[in-house]
Amino acid sequence: MELNGHYLYRFTLDSLTLGLPSEDSLRVAQQYIRQWAQDILLYDHAMARTNPQIEQMADDYRRSLYAQAYEERLVDRRMSKTVLDTAVQAIYDEMPDRFKLSESIMQGMLVVVPTDAPNVPRLRQWMASQDLDKIEKYAYQSANGYELFTDRWLTTTDIIRKMPIDRAELEQKLRYNNHIEQADSAHLYLLQITTKHVRGEAMPIDYARPEIEKIILNARQVDFLRKERERLYNEAIQQQKIHFYE
Repeated sequence: MELNGHYLYRFTLDSLTLGLPSEDSLRVAQQYIRQWAQDILLYDHAMARTNPQIEQMADDYRRSLYAQAYEERLVDRRMSKTVLDTAVQAIYDEMPDRFKLSESIMQGMLVVVPTDAPNVPRLRQWMASQDLDKIEKYAYQSANGYELFTDRWLTTTDIIRKMPIDRAELEQKLRYNNHIEQADSAHLYLLQITTKHVRGEAMPIDYARPEIEKIILNARQVDFLRKERERLYNEAIQQQKIHFYE
């Protein structure tokens, strides 16, 4: 199909209607052709009546898109993404107020058992002593859910998705307890905390690291692209590609 020098090819329509019944295929193709033709006619109509300001804006936008795509490729291929521990520590020490917890975080374990589960007092003891072998054996036999997160941080938001407790109550209990229990009509939820940092405290550095790495890489990217722009400019000057007129 051709309209004012613009072409719509059959393979484009075929890709849109692949696998559709013939009736649906025809309807989809007709709708696409109609929309395509309307877009072309509107574009050509606008181009015939455009003004220099619109042309300049379109040219600037096109140039910006190409430059952005080129810079993204440069950053992806040539800029180092390695962030040293010393650099992370330096940012962490220099910006203490930035790395405060807006909600508490914790490591530990959560066991969910039926309200009539056997030997719950023993389970509490095993959780307090972190006797994982006994906890896991109990969980396999009697629990409806078991999650061990002693090697990663969960937030209060994560926890309230897993047990029936509201944020304010959880935050309050976290300040004074390492074992928290809640119950609903069917289950008892036992949360044992091994490590915690409450809201308002400084983030542990491993928790803050992703944000710090983002800060470092963003600054590195700005500097990398500034130097690349300077290199291209200086190279153009040396090769006399830029001409200055009095």
